[in-house]
Amino acid sequence: MAKKQGGRLLSSAGLVNYYESEDRRAVHISPITVMAVAAAFGIFILILNVVY
Repeated sequence: MAKKQGGRLLSSAGLVNYYESEDRRAVHISPITVMAVAAAFGIFILILNVVY
């Protein structure tokens, strides 16, 4: 059986470390901004379907 190293799950394949690390140089986008852009894009597509 595989051992747990430092309490981390082996099945996570390093994703736990990736999401837990915070890099100050990384681009941060708020979830509200993502939802607003997705909604605006969806409405734009609906309008294009009605017009054409």
